[in-house]
Amino acid sequence: MATAPAAAIEARADGLRLRVRLTPRASRDALGALETLADGNEVMIAHVRALPADGAANAALTRLVAECLGVARSKVDVVSGHTSRVKVLHVEGDGPTLAAALAALAAKPAR
Repeated sequence: MATAPAAAIEARADGLRLRVRLTPRASRDALGALETLADGNEVMIAHVRALPADGAANAALTRLVAECLGVARSKVDVVSGHTSRVKVLHVEGDGPTLAAALAALAAKPAR
């Protein structure tokens, strides 16, 4: 039995779940648009300058997400995909407010 495709941004009672596809060694740190993967799951595109070694790219990603949402870095955690390009993050806080902020960010045209 197949599961339904997962949304990239999911508001929860305890915060927000965010599914991202991370590209390390990029020219700049940025969160981008929403994209649908081949398996049907939706992801938010993320780029960081950090190398994918010793958790540096994951740390840069959590810093970037915290900065974009205006929350403390300690409120952002990688839940799954520590060594994968597709990761799931949990952000503590008001889920609907955080989801609206990310949706607005994803809707902005790329610079």
